[in-house]
Amino acid sequence: MLSMIMSTAAQAETNLANSLSQIEPKLIEWRRHLHANPELSNREVKTAKYVADHLQKLGLEVQTGVAHTGVVAILEGGLPGPLVALRADMDALPVTEQVDLPFASKVTDVYRGESVGVMHACGHDTHVAILMAAAELLVAQRESLQGRVMFIFQPAEEGAPEGEEGGAELMLKEGLFKQHKPDAVFGLHTTSSIPVGMIGMRAGPMMAASDKFEITVKGRQTHGSRPWGGIDPIVVSAQIINSMQTIVSRQSDITKAPAVVSVGAIKGGVRNNIIPESVNMVGTIRNFDMQMREDIHRSLERIVLKTAEAQGAEVEFDIDLGYPVTVNNPELTAKMRPTLERVFGAARIVDPGLITGAEDFSYYALETPGLFFFLGGTPAGVNPATAPSNHSPLFYVDESALISGVQALVELTLDYQSMAK
Repeated sequence: MLSMIMSTAAQAETNLANSLSQIEPKLIEWRRHLHANPELSNREVKTAKYVADHLQKLGLEVQTGVAHTGVVAILEGGLPGPLVALRADMDALPVTEQVDLPFASKVTDVYRGESVGVMHACGHDTHVAILMAAAELLVAQRESLQGRVMFIFQPAEEGAPEGEEGGAELMLKEGLFKQHKPDAVFGLHTTSSIPVGMIGMRAGPMMAASDKFEITVKGRQTHGSRPWGGIDPIVVSAQIINSMQTIVSRQSDITKAPAVVSVGAIKGGVRNNIIPESVNMVGTIRNFDMQMREDIHRSLERIVLKTAEAQGAEVEFDIDLGYPVTVNNPELTAKMRPTLERVFGAARIVDPGLITGAEDFSYYALETPGLFFFLGGTPAGVNPATAPSNHSPLFYVDESALISGVQALVELTLDYQSMAK
């Protein structure tokens, strides 16, 4: 009996290897088409149609227009079991490509009122192609599938345009998980910081929460030679900036998790001898613990309001909540690690450390156990430390990495469902 089980498992592995080999040329073709035809956040109309047409050809019932341009389909397996969600993001960036490729993007669009180049400078084209291929392979196993699979092709991971909603948060707000709540959700992201053939993964917090703050200090304008005749918003702003640095250095338990509070831009005044009416500043908050996030927000608000009050100034203060902390469920991560070790090799799984970038996969992982990992994309012989980073106009992904991403998503799905019996 044991030998029969081992023989069946070996045959399944052989069948999957053959299927991966057969689908790889299509995977590359899909990726190159998507790379040459990028679309900005909430504008992924052609991309969504490309995906939807593929899923419909596979015989899936497809829902379109989710969170503007999102595409969702559910594969019903032949056997009962859990629902696994697989997610890919579809949007590109306002970046003009500088990589010399035959399928390089020549697309332009308007972003914040300016004409810009558009490029898949963060690898979302590879994510979409990988999930399209994973869907095709899983549909081919429909009858033996022990459960269901939800394919999520998500718009606007890079952030919705100003004045709009979008991304994972809007998909969930519109009820993505209400009728069909997954038992687990998996996602991946290509990166130039890891060599091809390797992945980055860690249990618990992995990517930071990202919030934007804006502060406008309102004083009273006066001549620069008579500062006592007004209220100087520049001095008040300087005091606020200095004081906010104590949030991390003196008020946050950084043995628990690191945090960052940074001012990125400040503007006030037009002339050397005029103390201006107001000063505006914007900045970012990054951290890896949701309770610390709340504490930092409260501390920043207190510093801003009290410092302005002490100097007789008025202040407008706003925090624009960005993505929450991306957390890999520890139990799910431990459970699925053997699967990823089988696909990549145990020695080729590295801990990327805490990453201060943010990812809206975090919203899904707040609703159900999630596992998110980085797929290495830097070619052999290239130093990942100096390779052009994600969001660079020179960002490049070695296409040999893609088929391993497909295998990982397929085997994570199959193994999770078989272990749930």
